[in-house]
Amino acid sequence: MAKQRNMGGGSFERPTQKTSYIIKRLWKYLSPYKWLLALAAALSIGGNALALIGPKLSGFAIDAIEAVGGVDFAGVFKYAGLMIAFYAASSVISYILANLMIRLSRKAVYSMRRDAFNTLASLPVSFFDTHQTGDVISVISYDIDTINSSLSSDLVQMIASVITVCGSFVMMLSISPHLILVFVVTIPISVLFTRFRSKRVRPLYRRRSKKLGELNGFIEEITSGLKTTKAYSREQVFIDRFDVKNDEAVEANYEADHFSCITGPTVTFINNLSLALISIFGALMYMAGGITLGNISSFVLYSRKFSGPINEFANIISDLQSALAAAERVLRLIDEKGEPADRPNAAVLGADAPVRGDVRLDGVSFGYSEGQTVLNNVTFNAERGRVIAIVGPTGCGKTTIINLLMRFYDATTGEIRVDGSEVRDITRSSLRGAYTMVLQDTWLFHGTVFDNIAYGKKDVTREDVERAAKAARIHGYIMSLPDGYDTVLSDNGVNISKGQKQLLTIARAMLLDSPMLILDEATSNVDTQTERSIQDAMLKLMNGRTCFVIAHRLSTIRHADNIIVLSDGRIVEHGRHDELLAKRGAYYTMYHAQFEGV
Repeated sequence: MAKQRNMGGGSFERPTQKTSYIIKRLWKYLSPYKWLLALAAALSIGGNALALIGPKLSGFAIDAIEAVGGVDFAGVFKYAGLMIAFYAASSVISYILANLMIRLSRKAVYSMRRDAFNTLASLPVSFFDTHQTGDVISVISYDIDTINSSLSSDLVQMIASVITVCGSFVMMLSISPHLILVFVVTIPISVLFTRFRSKRVRPLYRRRSKKLGELNGFIEEITSGLKTTKAYSREQVFIDRFDVKNDEAVEANYEADHFSCITGPTVTFINNLSLALISIFGALMYMAGGITLGNISSFVLYSRKFSGPINEFANIISDLQSALAAAERVLRLIDEKGEPADRPNAAVLGADAPVRGDVRLDGVSFGYSEGQTVLNNVTFNAERGRVIAIVGPTGCGKTTIINLLMRFYDATTGEIRVDGSEVRDITRSSLRGAYTMVLQDTWLFHGTVFDNIAYGKKDVTREDVERAAKAARIHGYIMSLPDGYDTVLSDNGVNISKGQKQLLTIARAMLLDSPMLILDEATSNVDTQTERSIQDAMLKLMNGRTCFVIAHRLSTIRHADNIIVLSDGRIVEHGRHDELLAKRGAYYTMYHAQFEGV
């Protein structure tokens, strides 16, 4: 089906969301596992507490070496042994914690990816008409993976950093309150610098995600049209365009990483400066007799533990900002509005009586965007079992009528009725279930031939599928395949011809008993000889159904009950084939133009 595409393209880049809002939304995916989080917090506290005892024991061991009367070897070995035991226990706990966080992040990301995909399934056709497929894929894959990495590693680091900083501060305070004054100068400088840089780096990571999405969209677009590119020998043109997109993505990635990498070394320098000041003032206090050598050693080790997490946080701030930028895009996708809900009292078509298939359009006008009208005051009837052909030049609104019949879009003005009920008073699922569609753009998925034909109907037997395939004149070809109906088709059936794909979709349609049928250039990929050979099958498929046929080959619609000729979104003629030829109007001109020179 042709798409009315917004050439500007949709985007997940909108005004920045507050960090607190994003964290609150992410908590929704973590809160179901709050007991795992509580266990992780407990393990983090326990592991870091054991690690924090080490420097204190190191100080005791040094003081035992300087003990009055000689070295206290028993004390040294005692404290050294305890250090080894505590550090070993801390390492084991850290390993358990890391595995726990990986499991937790996996569960949270699974829920997030499921919500994103469920949203995709509920979105209206208009969303996919205005968003690049590659950009959508980038959100579901790359952006969610970025969040996953942050949850499994950065979150653990942040929790451990808070515990280590608080614990180290308490231990240093117990050793020497005077030496802590060094941090009164260095810590505020580190915090202010880190905060300043984080505000500047987040927009850069948002731009990186955007450019990567655009690059993915471009690659998806070019890959799907590779045959056309080669047919026109335009490889170099698209290589040049790819180079531009690639340069933009690389440059955005470089700017984000380059800007963020300055933070870590700067904060490291400030922390090393504090270590130098502690060494100077500690030495002066030791010479004055105000502190022992062991306490100085312990204080230095605690100061490194105190400043280390601050340095680590500065290093992971870029990852956090990248995760926040990715979360913005994911949450925007999840928050996209699906198709409007059915009206509260919407009827289920066919619930009370079989669907007859009487369709009427009355004064229907529609435009895909404000100020643009594609259909203007279109009115016609399609009585039960009648074949309505819709013809006209490209862009006249033929496919738009199909979009409105299926409620992919709703008419701006006017009414569309099925069996007397306005379509907006009917549930979408029951309305669409009353139609069978065979489109110009064939779609097959990775699976067996049987699965592809049986796609639209549940509990289908092999006999049903074979009967439909025979009616579509594709059974013989299927049986010639290596595994017959169990042959696996590659993605979108690229290992078979377009004509064969078209026949498979026709067989899929023949398997359904829908009272209404839409054929949108259904034989466009079939050669003339094959088209003639399946005319009987098509007539059988159309028998007794209300049919809407869009066709450029006017010879295929000669027997239609009503041919509607569109021009600029308006009906300029309608009637049977012979009647329209006799009028010598627009249809007459179109018909004879196809056979000039034949």
